[in-house]
Amino acid sequence: MSKTEDAIKTLVEVYLKSAKGKENLGPKDFQKLVEKKLHNIMMDTDNATAVAEMRKGLDDNQDGKVSFQEYMTLMGYLAISLSDHVTSTMGAPSTEQKQDKKEEAE
Repeated sequence: MSKTEDAIKTLVEVYLKSAKGKENLGPKDFQKLVEKKLHNIMMDTDNATAVAEMRKGLDDNQDGKVSFQEYMTLMGYLAISLSDHVTSTMGAPSTEQKQDKKEEAE
């Protein structure tokens, strides 16, 4: 299995384990998931009020729970934020560097 496949599998497994066989994550289950699994890449994961506000922001259908689709919205946001951080830390490749890589690939 590729790293990409492993990552997707892990996303699904974490959600399913956190949901404990239910279709959605309730407030307590979402709080635990954020505290235990996302504390290294998010701030205020131990702040119940901040996590509740995040859950409300994700809760498109306003049912008080986080569905898998809503969870994936959070994962997408985190992935984009992490990518932006890594890119800014490393410095975005210049147009010349991109062209050099393209020529090397050909």
